[in-house]
Amino acid sequence: MIYPEITLVVIIVAVVAVAVVFFRYVPIGLWIRARASGVPLTIGMLIGMRLRKISPVRLVNALITASKAGLNITMNQLEKHVLAGGNIERVIKAQISAQQAGLPLQFEQACAIDLAGRDVLQAVQMSVNPKIIETPPVSAMAIDGIELRVKAQVTVRTNIQQLVGGAGEETIIARVGEGIVTTIGSSATHKAVLENPDLISRTVLEKGLDAGTAYEILSIDIADVDVGRNIGAQLQMDQAEADRRIAQAKAEERRAMAVAHEQEMKASVQEMRAKVVQAEAEIPLAIAEALRTGKLGVMDYYQLQNIMADTSMREGISKAAETQGSQKQSGEELK
Repeated sequence: MIYPEITLVVIIVAVVAVAVVFFRYVPIGLWIRARASGVPLTIGMLIGMRLRKISPVRLVNALITASKAGLNITMNQLEKHVLAGGNIERVIKAQISAQQAGLPLQFEQACAIDLAGRDVLQAVQMSVNPKIIETPPVSAMAIDGIELRVKAQVTVRTNIQQLVGGAGEETIIARVGEGIVTTIGSSATHKAVLENPDLISRTVLEKGLDAGTAYEILSIDIADVDVGRNIGAQLQMDQAEADRRIAQAKAEERRAMAVAHEQEMKASVQEMRAKVVQAEAEIPLAIAEALRTGKLGVMDYYQLQNIMADTSMREGISKAAETQGSQKQSGEELK
């Protein structure tokens, strides 16, 4: 037999448990706030968000904001973007800012920009308030060889239609730097650039450097122009130094060849002298052999000795005369 008191307690506990579970998964307060804001939201939609592990507060607040701003956005669109990993709050704020600024920004386009990793709200703000990008100092040389260092300020605004897949600020800075180098490099003198710095701006703008980027270039202003080194003269000096080193190397090569040739000549002379000495050493042996074999007589030998003695005497007299003449010339120079 079941007592009535126990039955009543069980019923009360069951009712409390059901109420706890119901209010845990069904945020009634959030549903009331959404209905009060004019957002068509049902209890089943809130339960479905809980089951899909989506924060109902986040989506309902975004939907209320969009509804109050007059945006035609459904809960399914918000859920799809949140499940894809997007930032729904920034997308809604960007949509509202674009609507107030009169910019053609669709919800799908804003979601694509957000999922691509771009800050869609900042992009809309830059479309309304252009941003100034300052380039680092760009060095370039005019035709006359003088270096110029230029800093430019590029005013850009976001091109929302090309924000997905378009190049960023780094590309803008690189293209502007390339345009500055081209303009200065084609100038006849650096003075022409200093007199008309707006020549750089006009030339760079005419090149359409913002093609394929996420920005639209509004203006390019030259912030500073400094005169650098005389690179042309430095290059000529470097070329002259290189030519000098080449000539010096060639001279060293010729000197080494001359020294080698001189060494070869000395070796040849020494070899010839050795042969002469060897031949002179063989002369007495040849004379003795001639006397022994009767090919040379005694009188012939004495006559040969007289000729050699006469030749030695003439050489001695000639050397003495040369020495006396040089001494006489030195004495006259001293006087």
